[in-house]
Amino acid sequence: MAKKSEIKLLGTVASPYVNRVQFVLHLKSIDYEFIDENLANKSELLLASNPVHKKVPVLLHADKPPIPESLIIIEYLDEIYPDVHKLLPTEPLDRAENRFWANYIDTKFFPLYEELRLTPGKEGKEAVKKQIMEGSKLLEETFVKISKGKAYFGGDDLGYLDVVLGCFLAWTEFVENINDFKIFDDIKTPRLAGWRKRMCSHQTVKGVTPGNDTLVNFYMMLQKYRPPRAACLN
Repeated sequence: MAKKSEIKLLGTVASPYVNRVQFVLHLKSIDYEFIDENLANKSELLLASNPVHKKVPVLLHADKPPIPESLIIIEYLDEIYPDVHKLLPTEPLDRAENRFWANYIDTKFFPLYEELRLTPGKEGKEAVKKQIMEGSKLLEETFVKISKGKAYFGGDDLGYLDVVLGCFLAWTEFVENINDFKIFDDIKTPRLAGWRKRMCSHQTVKGVTPGNDTLVNFYMMLQKYRPPRAACLN
């Protein structure tokens, strides 16, 4: 197992993309040092470690080149620690399916939360809410198929897609509360509603998920930069 000094994570506690890496580090019992980044005043270490996108998270592993992008990081961790809480399925086709839906979540579904924040007017926001609900129903169908009747996408415990989607649950609740609607509920998405409760009570998630005050502060920071989008996260 790696020593604490060997693995460092550049991030911010409000970032779901950073949280998903933390989920995996905790699931695999990997000691690491968390380096909290101020995204309004990025450190030289972050800029040097991710000169292309200048975003968090970035994983630093001993003297190896820095690894940016959360999905790349969690697959890297899954490959270098394959014997502790394996995340991706063993079958190539199943792995491909997991990666497809991870891409959908990151590029199609979660960006709608940001679109909702930036869209003016009640009519415009209602249209975005409709898109979010269509996406949540699609994810409900995906969960039913991939979980095969078990508690998580990964089966009896957290797998790759649980980490990928689960990192957004704190922000999901935040978006629901400020926009007065439900993204995952017992009527339209009953299986995901149950999954959500299990995820939120899972010890790995509870130990990492940011609190409401943290989300409010980060949301207010984002509001200062609208438009353009100032995510600084991946």
